[in-house]
Amino acid sequence: MSLSPLTALSPLDGRYHSKVAALQPYFSELALIRHRVQVEIEWFKALSYEPAITEILPFSADIISQFDNLVTDFSESDGKSVKAIEDRINHDVKAIEYWLKERLIKITEVSKVTEFIHFSCTSEDITNLSYGLMLKHSRDHVMLPTLKKIIVNLIGMAHQLADVPMLARTHGQPATPSTLGKELANFVHRLQAGYDQLASISISGKINGAVGNYNAQFAAYPNFNWEKFAKSFVEKLGLEFNPYTTQIEPHDAIATLCDAYAHINIILLDLDRDVWGYISLGYFKLKIKESEIGSSTMPHKVNPIDFENSEGNLGVANALLRHLSEKLPVSRWQRDLTDSTLLRNMGVAIGHTLLSYDSCDKGLKKLEVNLERIVDDLESAWDILAEPIQTIMRRYGIPNPYEQLKELTRGKDGISKETIHKFIGDLTIPDTEKKRLWEMTPQNYIGKAAELARKIGK
Repeated sequence: MSLSPLTALSPLDGRYHSKVAALQPYFSELALIRHRVQVEIEWFKALSYEPAITEILPFSADIISQFDNLVTDFSESDGKSVKAIEDRINHDVKAIEYWLKERLIKITEVSKVTEFIHFSCTSEDITNLSYGLMLKHSRDHVMLPTLKKIIVNLIGMAHQLADVPMLARTHGQPATPSTLGKELANFVHRLQAGYDQLASISISGKINGAVGNYNAQFAAYPNFNWEKFAKSFVEKLGLEFNPYTTQIEPHDAIATLCDAYAHINIILLDLDRDVWGYISLGYFKLKIKESEIGSSTMPHKVNPIDFENSEGNLGVANALLRHLSEKLPVSRWQRDLTDSTLLRNMGVAIGHTLLSYDSCDKGLKKLEVNLERIVDDLESAWDILAEPIQTIMRRYGIPNPYEQLKELTRGKDGISKETIHKFIGDLTIPDTEKKRLWEMTPQNYIGKAAELARKIGK
């Protein structure tokens, strides 16, 4: 059976293939091989530039261009060639070295120094830097821009709906009103903080040999400053140099990255559930696409499936991200191999995260405000004005204001405008305050909600 979106075992490579295709250049097997080739080539070039290493001289511009083309033109066919070598020798990183030697030994200027390919490196020197680049670039070029789209969309909705009052619900029960815009602005503020945290994380890298002490390097060139050279190399790749490691870079930065993704995902899950609830209450309607079917048996159904899909994928993503965060920094003694298979699943965790972003963004674009339902809800909740009334009574020293309003409203059905206005009329407070309370309604008792919503994102 040939591999296709219909036969793929993972839904990311099957049903959802097109939605996560942007991550393929960063987390496919081909992407890992290509990044390893890139790191090996950059290390080979860096050694040639170093005057203290006299056995390998700087390469000509033409040769450097050929090196760079090996990376930029790296094809699926090249990847298959590397995998064929791996099948023979049963080592994925050594296969990269052998593949490069096969290609470069044909170049006269390079043929005599091919042993400087992978010079003094352990496999993890290459692999940790490759994953570092994959995680950094996938975050910067795919995940952050996609998250920014959701934030920008929410900012627009918060401004547009800033003045639309809604009955808030605490503990699922009617509570002090807010506005739709303000409730969305809350998520904007949280997501922007998560975005900034994610963007600020530096991914660490190392290239210091079999157990982190430059043993092989010093054996070959004992008078050379390998630590300074390694630091420069890692930083030129755009990663943060870690000077203290075992055979593996300890993955603390990757764990921090996983935690940042997971925290953003929790905020989005909260958003998904809240919007789902507002749809259930009728505050939002969903735009109808004529060709779509909501239920195989109930023709009337228009379901909030995008928010449900987003919530489900956020759960899968966070299960993986939390495990990665907890397990990757733990390795027996100078290393064990558990991180190898875990790192290959980074793309799965981030893939489900991207899928959830896509579903949430798609769902937000389908929302339409149902003003009639929102107004009806507010009109049935005159009892929520017990809060401002008792607060003003406190200001003017009226005894037991809370208790009086509790007696009037708590657990009572059908508290009407007339009931509230009569209570206000009997209060011994200034007429100006009575007038202000009489003008107060569930629709306009929104505090600074509208103002806060309009300020978000500015």
